[in-house]
Amino acid sequence: MKRKRMPKTIEWKNDTVVMIDQRRLPIQERYVVCRDYRSVIRAIKDLVIRGAPAIGCAAAMGVALGAQKIRAKGPERFMARFDAICREMAEARPTAVNLSWAVERMRRVAEQTSYRDVDGLKRRLIEEARKILKEDIAINQAMGRHGQRLFKDGFRVLTHCNAGALATGGYGTALGVVRAAVEAGKRIEVIADETRPFLQGARLTAWEMKASGIPVTVVTDNAAGYLMQQGQVDAVIVGADRIAANGDVANKIGTFMVAVLARVHKIPFYVAAPLSTIDISVRSGKEIPIEQRDRREVTHLLGKRTAPKGVKAENPAFDMTPHRYVSAIITEKGVMTPSFKPKIRRLFASR
Repeated sequence: MKRKRMPKTIEWKNDTVVMIDQRRLPIQERYVVCRDYRSVIRAIKDLVIRGAPAIGCAAAMGVALGAQKIRAKGPERFMARFDAICREMAEARPTAVNLSWAVERMRRVAEQTSYRDVDGLKRRLIEEARKILKEDIAINQAMGRHGQRLFKDGFRVLTHCNAGALATGGYGTALGVVRAAVEAGKRIEVIADETRPFLQGARLTAWEMKASGIPVTVVTDNAAGYLMQQGQVDAVIVGADRIAANGDVANKIGTFMVAVLARVHKIPFYVAAPLSTIDISVRSGKEIPIEQRDRREVTHLLGKRTAPKGVKAENPAFDMTPHRYVSAIITEKGVMTPSFKPKIRRLFASR
């Protein structure tokens, strides 16, 4: 399969934030240019950019972009306006903890920077946003190196949603593990759930894998159990939007069903996520807020109505997978197996 250049998910360019419009893929490779922080917020809410790590990068750049527009000569007035921007950015989407993590990191940089002149502080915020993006790519590559050891040559790996380069600063979390396995010389085939209602698997995962020369097969969400029953799945790997202190995992709606099916068929269920996705302030998945999105995403498909007018619809964007269904959590620090709670506690105590 011929490989093509993977486009950048997001970048800071000429005092703007440029991101590929993931709503248009795979039909059209179009870019959105954000010139103020509110346009970054809209891009996050409207799914121009999605995926927890990518949202974190976007939030950091959006905050830095907002800082550039602040008209204040003194640090105190600057910080008052900057705090308001941070609060607004943090509310863009509630489930993915990387967003609030990135905003808080940018806030700490602003508070701890010793610059007396506002212009110097603005430059420092741009530097930090770019640093977060660079770090994210390196973290994903480290995650891939650790996680690929779990895959044997010839594995058929099922994934749900998109946790690749498009969901991160680059390389990917779950798909980063797949990439690393392929780079290690292993033959890996990806089975991509289509992932209704936004079709991240059919549109984005399939597009990424095809571009990378990795064999991929798209299946409907409700075919996963059949494929497992037929012995056509060797492992499942997904990303995460937030992981609780006990190892419960919030991820794209439908992940819980896949995890249960994997347990029934004795197939390992892996989660790949950076440490920034682990929220030790949340004791269990029951405390993780679940975003409720527009019901039209359920009653319509690609802008066309598929359900009768007047019917009710529910559209939770995420679900929670209890830690007992998770075989391992892959981070940039290594592979964690159960029991997760004490290992997560020790991991964060040593930071």
